[in-house]
Amino acid sequence: MSMKRANSGLTWIRQEHVSRFLAGLAVSPQVTHEAFDALPASLTREYVRGLLVEHGVLPRRDVYRARYEQWAREVIERAADPDNADVIRRYVRWEHLRRMDQMPEVTQGTFLRSKQTVTVAIELLNWLTHHDIRLADLEQKHLDAWQATGPTTRLIADRFLRWAIKTRLVRPDFKIQRHRRGTSPRMGAGEQQTAVQRVVHTDELSPRDRAAAILVLVFGQQIEDVTALTWDDVTVTDDLVTVRLGAIEIALPDPLDRPWRALAANPGNDQTAAHPNSTWVFRGYSPGRHLEAAHLRTRLAEVFSIRAARLGTLHELTKLAPVAVLAEALGYSPATLERHALDSATAYARYIAAIHGS
Repeated sequence: MSMKRANSGLTWIRQEHVSRFLAGLAVSPQVTHEAFDALPASLTREYVRGLLVEHGVLPRRDVYRARYEQWAREVIERAADPDNADVIRRYVRWEHLRRMDQMPEVTQGTFLRSKQTVTVAIELLNWLTHHDIRLADLEQKHLDAWQATGPTTRLIADRFLRWAIKTRLVRPDFKIQRHRRGTSPRMGAGEQQTAVQRVVHTDELSPRDRAAAILVLVFGQQIEDVTALTWDDVTVTDDLVTVRLGAIEIALPDPLDRPWRALAANPGNDQTAAHPNSTWVFRGYSPGRHLEAAHLRTRLAEVFSIRAARLGTLHELTKLAPVAVLAEALGYSPATLERHALDSATAYARYIAAIHGS
């Protein structure tokens, strides 16, 4: 290995912790990634590993995936109950590591999010153990109590709960309170108009992302509902583009219709093997699946705050129409839109009173 200042290298090697590490590595039968993994974790270990990879002594490998797998083996021991430790082991294997195996290379963001998700899941399970509650006996009131007594990072538990529901470890009707009411930022009307103009009249987003952004910005739609749309919900003719949101079809006037026309002409991800008969509007990268909401959310977040935009849109819409009408049209529950209507002086109770008083 060549370096501009060899003396610096010698100085580094002579440090006690480096010399100790190199001495431990020297007695390994072979210099392999497995041999490195067997040595105590340290910055020095990873630095030396990186040097050997860069100079061809060790092969390249998916760094973050390997790091996550090793981290997971250690963190599982934090689960206070053996049964819960087994749950976390399966969660790591079949949710996180399996997803990582499907990625060309695990990114740092995925690595950090996966760590945080498992950490919060263990925290929830340990709370249950402390209160003598088995995971199978979890009730919404337990979940609410746990969330109310901790930091906002406990929101991340919804990822674990979705997996637990899917694998039938808990009941399917649990919900994590997504935010503390009144604390989420809301996009103002001026900001909204600017964001719409940017989405409609720019090429920085693909037609797919622009089409989705319009539903969020103009109609306050949830990303999960957007990705679940099929071409049965969308009609594109020479004269009109309509999208069914909730119970009714909503027309998209020009220029809001332009990304939708482009998407209809070229929906993408239309390989015969992956999507031979797919009707998903937002086709995913997995065969027969629609686009993951998380992927679309990340794309749109580059242009505007999705949650702030959606809350701003609902706030403005509840000034213009009765809550019950909006709830039916946009697919929200009346209770959800009622909260926004209260802020914009259009409470649901006032709507009911007007009907019965006329």
